[in-house]
Order: sequence, then structure tokens, then C-alpha cells
Amino acid sequence: MLRKLLLSKIHRAKITQRDPDYIGSITICEDLLIQSGLRPNEAVLVLDIDNAARFETYVIRGEPRSGTIGINGAAAKLVEIGHRVIILGFSYLAENEVDNHVANVVVCNEDNCAVQHLQYPSQINQTTGHKLATTH
Repeated sequence: MLRKLLLSKIHRAKITQRDPDYIGSITICEDLLIQSGLRPNEAVLVLDIDNAARFETYVIRGEPRSGTIGINGAAAKLVEIGHRVIILGFSYLAENEVDNHVANVVVCNEDNCAVQHLQYPSQINQTTGHKLATTH
């Protein structure tokens, strides 16, 4: 069995450009790709904080130090420049890989620079004393 877990997240990035005539994708500044662990051509889910739009697309590398977050193709009609978005990348992990998995999260400022790096472990703390319900 494989589980789908969060791999990388860019939180509160600001859309700097939109181009409905471009052939699909989201352009992300190379610095944010490196810091988040996202890769060019990787599928991502994009969530618009300002209007609740959600769409899936793939990553294109933007110029380093540009702060670019560009929504291209048909999805550009779902967003506006200045909107804040959350960009999520996922990974499929085998059950025996889950406890060692840690998601990488980058929080952006107004200029789409990383101001905070967070890590979200996937392991459940087994020492809390909570037990899973069982059915008989």
C-alpha cells in the first residue's frame, strides 16, 4: 500500500504574473524551488487563499532571485496578480517509509522570499498513550 503525503509546501506566495495564453503550468522562482524541494515538471496543487480556487498543474523553473510566481494557461483565469497562494507537492510512500518522512515547508514574505522554514514530521508520537479504536 502507498500513502500520499505532503512532500513540499510553499505557503502564502504572492502571484506576480498571469498569462492565459501560455501553454499551462506555474512558474516558480528557482530560489523557492530549491528551498522547498519542488522540481521542474513536478505536479503541484495550487490553492488561492483569496478566492478559494484550487487547481493542479506542473512546475516551470523561474529566474533566480526574481520572486516570480506566475500562473499560466487556463488556470490564469482563476487568479489575480497579488493573490496569495499555497503550492503543494505530494509524494507516494510505502508504509515502512512514512515514519521517517518529513515534509518541507517554506513561508514567504511580500517579496516571495522565504522567511521561515518548517518541517512537518509524518511520525505519530507513540508515547502519548492514545490508542486507535478497534472493531470486533
